[in-house]
Amino acid sequence: MIEMTAVLKTIEEIPDMGITLHDGVRLSARVWRPVDTDQHPVPAILEYLPYRKRDGTCARDALTHPYFAKRGYACVRVDLRGNGDSDGLMTDEYTQQELDDAVEVIHWLSKQPWCSGHIGMMGISWGGFNALQTAALNPEPLKAIITLCSTVDRFFDDIHYKGGCLLNENLGWGATMWAYSSRAPDPQLRPSDWRRIWLDRLNQLPFLPSIWLRHQTRDDYWRHGSVCEQYDAITAKVLAIGGWGDAYRNAVPQLVQNLPDAHGVIGPWVHKYPHFAAPEPRIGFLQEALRWWDRWLKNMDNGVEQDSKFKVYILQSSRPSTWYTYRPGRWITTAPETRDFLTLHLSKHQLGDPKPFKIDVCSPLTTGTHAGEYCALWLGPDMPGDQRTDDALSACFDSQALPEDTTIVGAPKVLLRLTSDSPQGQIAVRLNHVHPDGASYRITYGVLNLAHREDSENPSPVPVGDTLEIVLQLDHIAYCIPKGHRLRLAISTSYWPLIWPSPTVTTLTISAGQVILPLCLHANETELPAPVTEKPMTFEELRKPFHSRKTLVDHATGATTLEIVDDFGKHRDVDHGLISRSTCHEHWTILPDDPCSAQGVCRWTTELERDETNLRVESYCTMMCDTDAFHLSAKLDAFENDDCLLHKIFIDSIPRSNL
Repeated sequence: MIEMTAVLKTIEEIPDMGITLHDGVRLSARVWRPVDTDQHPVPAILEYLPYRKRDGTCARDALTHPYFAKRGYACVRVDLRGNGDSDGLMTDEYTQQELDDAVEVIHWLSKQPWCSGHIGMMGISWGGFNALQTAALNPEPLKAIITLCSTVDRFFDDIHYKGGCLLNENLGWGATMWAYSSRAPDPQLRPSDWRRIWLDRLNQLPFLPSIWLRHQTRDDYWRHGSVCEQYDAITAKVLAIGGWGDAYRNAVPQLVQNLPDAHGVIGPWVHKYPHFAAPEPRIGFLQEALRWWDRWLKNMDNGVEQDSKFKVYILQSSRPSTWYTYRPGRWITTAPETRDFLTLHLSKHQLGDPKPFKIDVCSPLTTGTHAGEYCALWLGPDMPGDQRTDDALSACFDSQALPEDTTIVGAPKVLLRLTSDSPQGQIAVRLNHVHPDGASYRITYGVLNLAHREDSENPSPVPVGDTLEIVLQLDHIAYCIPKGHRLRLAISTSYWPLIWPSPTVTTLTISAGQVILPLCLHANETELPAPVTEKPMTFEELRKPFHSRKTLVDHATGATTLEIVDDFGKHRDVDHGLISRSTCHEHWTILPDDPCSAQGVCRWTTELERDETNLRVESYCTMMCDTDAFHLSAKLDAFENDDCLLHKIFIDSIPRSNL
């Protein structure tokens, strides 16, 4: 769609607009809006996050929000309570307090003299989550949302659990949030009370992994904020966007299927806005979003309703790599009724016709070193590499060479008949593309805690020796396997370090199975607009960023450690002078035959400099286990000009429950 030529408005930026809530907490908002809004009120677009507008999301905000402001919107980027330059304390993610605050902010915005009364909400990841959750509360001024890289189910599709298995990201992202939320406000914006706000925040800051790990089933805690519980509560118009390189790919088709007016787009990207995402090709997200806002916030008759509801990018065959700058493929519009299904049966190491077989699977606990990050975010070497090493430690079932190009669009389903020698166990299933030279590319995957085989609200131990019928739905994907190449189903009983191991080593005996592939037979090719962005923010780079990922093996013990370094560099914002830096080190270690040897370590350093003031936070978090419990420890040290203002230690043990 070509953007219509329009006269762009002159805009102003307000770095710290205070929004005082009914309980006296002041939230800080950065606002871009036309200068004439007092005479010509405009709709407002809210982005509502804990990720610090002053030094966290400022680079991407600069690329995005001024675009909409110049075209007649007020863009309002708000720090959640307890984060950035806002007052208060954040006690957890997606709390009722957070959502109530969002509703109050929406009503406050709608009543401002510079606002027309119509509100949109937009966000990626956390902001995509709370946009959906706020829409489910149905505040009257909220007319439309754009949710990116989000989920409809907090238990099945977030950073905590997947298929009932504990994701190591539960600790990793919890450590990240401890580092984010422990940072001080910018003293320039809060000159009289920044130190008080910071110390209150540090003293009360919760260690979130301890909260999350206390909910090991899909209980009321996870149902809260899961919009799949009641899709029809959402009346705002929803545009959902995701990427095949992202962990949150499933929400887009789920929303399109369950919300009659929802539209969806899935591209090749990782966890980024698609007008500056990687891998390329990028799209004109700003132009697509503007059409959405113009239709639902300004009531323009621009034909959005007639657009195709679901646009996906079909990834063409690729060599396995831990990073891509570009993914070849094509854009199509598709609908479920245009699909057919190909069923391939498991037999002795083959996919094809059903034949009797039995295969025992007991993978070394180090299986999964080439899985990549659960959520590729920091643009390092985080994507799944060549799967041959993990395949060699798994039970593999290969198809014959495909007689023609085969395009999968949707969520493959895997059915397995198996027995277990242990009441606890897990299974990881990968659908791989095998090249003629043997290179193995992971197309999609799924994992399952066998205790959750029937019910994640009330899981139960596996009856040892009984035959079980297991169903796994793999993540959605759109991928074309070329003629002459093969498909592989790889099955293992561990997948470290993506998921935490079961408490005991388990052997599974597989005796039957099939994989059902949704094929795209008829689709219309389409095009999306080329990307545009606003002018990037200006900063002085004081130290270059650096990202690495290494697997280290101790040949004396067999211990395998994934070492991750994400150094985000150091830079000075030229506009307002704030200097910031942050680094993260993670180590994930396990022995090949001892699940209780699993250990995760996360260490963060964050630093702010303003004039003669240097504010630094050092945090260190660990997680270990035995057969009965998880053991967490964490410490946090906060410094002002090398004087330690606070030393905080946290220790906790949490019983395991069918996990």
